[in-house]
This record gives sequence, structure tokens and C-alpha cells, in this order.
Amino acid sequence: MNESFDIAAITYDTTFTHSKIGKLQRNLVFDHLTKMLPPNQKLDILEINCGTGHDAIWLAEQGHRVIATDISSEMISIAKSKQHNQIKDLEFLQLDINKLSTLNSEQPFDLIFSDFGGLNCLSPDQLKEFFIAAQAKLKPNGIIVGVIMPKQCLMENIYFTMKGKFKQAFRRNTDNVVIANVDGVDVNTWYYNPKMIQKISSKLFKTNELKPIGLWIPPSYLESFFKNKSGILKILSNLDMFFRRFAFLSKYSDHYLISLIKK
Repeated sequence: MNESFDIAAITYDTTFTHSKIGKLQRNLVFDHLTKMLPPNQKLDILEINCGTGHDAIWLAEQGHRVIATDISSEMISIAKSKQHNQIKDLEFLQLDINKLSTLNSEQPFDLIFSDFGGLNCLSPDQLKEFFIAAQAKLKPNGIIVGVIMPKQCLMENIYFTMKGKFKQAFRRNTDNVVIANVDGVDVNTWYYNPKMIQKISSKLFKTNELKPIGLWIPPSYLESFFKNKSGILKILSNLDMFFRRFAFLSKYSDHYLISLIKK
């Protein structure tokens, strides 16, 4: 798995981080975090599966203490190369999410954050173990925020149905592992609707917030299709901003943001 994401790291920023679709979806996440996190308070934050570090750097720039981890040494190397002198209290570490319990930190965290499908790399059994380990790493009333891919994606359904590719249109709708292509690399992926995440975590966490991310903004693999359609993307982005208030739509979006509070 480490080697797979090392390969994906080479093109990840080009295909997602700096893409029009990637920026629009990430802006939705940042907007939610800005409203969720208390202002003028320095939080201790752990990011899981941080990729090339864009989110971790943004969180540190907001004044928080951040430890960002990823299984891929290449992802971590790229993330470290982006870190400039003005960013304080930011550390990048190579760590397998399945070994979270081995992380040595001086103090527990206010927030554990995983963006854009990081938790979809875990099987149901691994996800249960993750919540146990995460609960032990959090302060009282600490929060997990995950941005997760559900079993349905409205825009994906529409796109592939129009192309007559019905199997691809509903490929997410399974309890089994799906082999997903991430920047040319095959990655084992499990799709989870919000109720499944709530069920798996219910003994340790209670749900605080649930928001759709990318209900109308399409998946990033459609970047080339929308490359010269900035006006349409703007309309879709505005629709996302409006419909994000409806939590029940989370299971139909490309991703959803779920906030869980430690019991």
C-alpha cells in the first residue's frame, strides 16, 4: 500500500489538489471547518492520510498545532517540501492509519481529521479499530471529522447512465471492496453511507454534524470533461452551497463531511 500511494503522490496535486473540481470541493470542506472550529483558540489537531499536505498547511496557517500523517513516504516528502518558514507548529510523519495507536504524542488531540476518502481505505473491521484508537488519542469532547465517499453519487450516476455505462454508474453500491483507480494506481476501497459510520462508531462517538460535499460538484475524474466549462462549474458550486444544509442528501454526494464527538 505504501508503494502504491508513493506512485500516486507524483501526480496527486495535478489531478486533484490544483484541479478546478478539487479546489471547489476542498473549499466546501474548509468553509465547514472554519464555521465548526472555535475562533481564536489554538487546537491540537491530528490529520490522518494527509496526502501532499495541503489541508495540514491550511490548518496550521489558521494558528493550530498540527501533526499530519500518511502511510506514503513520498506523500510526506512532498508535503514537507511545501512547508515554509512562516508556518509554525506543523509536523509531518509517516504513519500507517492502522497503527494509529503507536503514535507518540505529548498530549491528546482536540480534533482528528481525515479528508477526501482517507477512511474509505479501511475495511469495516479496520474502521472499528480506527475509532477505538482515535478515541484514545482525543481529549474529552474531542472530535473526529471525516470526509468520506458514500455508496451513491448523484453526479456519477447521471454521467455514466448518460454514457450507457450502467455498471460503472452504480459501482459504489456494494458492501464489498471495490478496486478504485487513484492516479493510475489500484486501491482497495470501501464505500460507507453515513448510517454505517454512525453504527460502527456509536459506542464511542455521537454524531455532531453531517454535510454533503460534492452533491452537484462532480467527482474529480471528470475534470477534463469540465475543463472548459467554468460557468457550469460555478453554477454547480452555488448549488452545492445551497443544498449543503440538507444532511439527508449526504448519501448522494461525491463525499460527505461527518463530525463525531467523543462520548
